[in-house]
Amino acid sequence: MSFLNGLYLIDCTASALNNANDKIEGSRTDNTASTKVIKTKEGKYPYMSAQAFRYIWRTISSHDPEWKTSPIFRENKIAYTDANPIQYSDDDLFGYMRAESKKVEKTEELNKTPTSSTLTRKSPLSVSTLVSVSPIKEVTSDFGVMARHEGDPVPYEHEFYKTVLKGLFNLDLKMSGRFYFVEKTGYKHLDDIRIELAEKSKLKKINEQYYELGIEERKNRIKILMESLKVLHGGAKQAVHYTDIVPKFMIMCVTSSGNNIFSTVISANDKGQPVINIEAFKEAIDVYSKNIQSKIYVGLTKGFMDEQRSSIDEIVKENKEVIFKHPAEIIDEFVNDLQKEAGEWLK
Repeated sequence: MSFLNGLYLIDCTASALNNANDKIEGSRTDNTASTKVIKTKEGKYPYMSAQAFRYIWRTISSHDPEWKTSPIFRENKIAYTDANPIQYSDDDLFGYMRAESKKVEKTEELNKTPTSSTLTRKSPLSVSTLVSVSPIKEVTSDFGVMARHEGDPVPYEHEFYKTVLKGLFNLDLKMSGRFYFVEKTGYKHLDDIRIELAEKSKLKKINEQYYELGIEERKNRIKILMESLKVLHGGAKQAVHYTDIVPKFMIMCVTSSGNNIFSTVISANDKGQPVINIEAFKEAIDVYSKNIQSKIYVGLTKGFMDEQRSSIDEIVKENKEVIFKHPAEIIDEFVNDLQKEAGEWLK
């Protein structure tokens, strides 16, 4: 079993990446846009939902011409993808749920694969909620107007914040490109129709339980997914805040467990600024040394947390398995290692 576990930081200099539907408290106008926060005794923690971040990650991945995006269908109050991981990259790595087709329809015209039973695929990619590393007392409320017309301006208010968001991710490498057909929730990936497609596509059948894509296709889907992190862009209010959501700091490695060993590595100082807990970092490496199956990839952009560089350099000197570069470069390092270690990591 192999899992790619990672932690990343997004620098939000003045942002509103995920809006809420709540009216701004004490607003001066009826037209408002509040932002999502977690309210605690310590203050308010701005956050970006995992669903919003997964949507952006999936969208950016789909820009690669080799990434095949599953069509989405809408029926009344439900929506679903084609649930065909053999053909579509995002159905493979982002999972799906689709009920058995109950009505007669011309699936060919809809570009829809028919379904003979309820299908559920647990997403190989897991993403945490991105939460501020420290609380803020109040979210800033900005007053503006729509003034591109003649007559009285139309006032509105929206909230934004300055902070650093921390997120975690986990990618189950062995499940990438592996499709079960057992009667178990989360593992009923294929029905009779998709099993027939797997046979026609000459997928490898293993232990009468699952099919696998060819190793090159499995590696390529993971490659595209990870390289998308280097060019992420999206989120709410980008026209007026233009937040760069590419990770400014990253730690990741392949482990034999789905637990994220780096979850406590980032904390905040008394000024609310992110700091690397070097002792927690060293402890994670020592305690989980038998579980770590790859290099430990550490990425930090110059101009962000520069005062932390010397501490990371010390860890690099102590541990030859720690690679310290730019975040985009450590993604490239992982992709290169995947080409060599896929036989072990994806089995």
